[in-house]
Amino acid sequence: MKLLVATNNRGKVAELLRLLDLPGLELVTPSEAGLAPDYDVEETGTTFKENAVLKAEQYARAAQLHALADDSGLEVDALGGQPGVYSKRFAGEDATDQDRINFLLAKLPDLPDEQLTARFVAAIAFAGPDGQILRIEEGYCEGYITRQQRGTGGFGYDPIFLVKAAGQTLAELSPSEKNAHSHRGNGIARIRPFIQQYLQNQS
Repeated sequence: MKLLVATNNRGKVAELLRLLDLPGLELVTPSEAGLAPDYDVEETGTTFKENAVLKAEQYARAAQLHALADDSGLEVDALGGQPGVYSKRFAGEDATDQDRINFLLAKLPDLPDEQLTARFVAAIAFAGPDGQILRIEEGYCEGYITRQQRGTGGFGYDPIFLVKAAGQTLAELSPSEKNAHSHRGNGIARIRPFIQQYLQNQS
């Protein structure tokens, strides 16, 4: 079965390829599915789940394929949960990852790192070719914001997010370690058994 990964974010695609390595499942990117290079879905939801559903529905219908979409972001307690669903657009539409990091760090109150509690959240939605949502799950990763960037792996806010359970930033973890701790890895682990059973039922 072909499963469209409903994102053009190369980092997310690479992670999902590792996390959803299931027999009989072929992951395809939007371009491989024949969608236009600039195809995108407007994220008008106010929650991660709403945005994940929007993306899964619309990508599935556009490509006439099963689709998996995630919407994820960073919630910083000292900023009242910001940037949340606006994590990607927090520093402006055309901001780079470094722009986003700089903008976030500039907004932090004068608190020690251990009081800068935060979490990554990921909502994962699985849709049929008609856009019907078949399953949705959420994953979480608890940690802290660190003012010093650490590590060269990952993407987004990974270099300033210290994983509570690992004592390292997401950018310092190996791909397998990140999958074990990350919000996306946690969310995929929750939805993976459903997709596996779905595949078995289709065969």
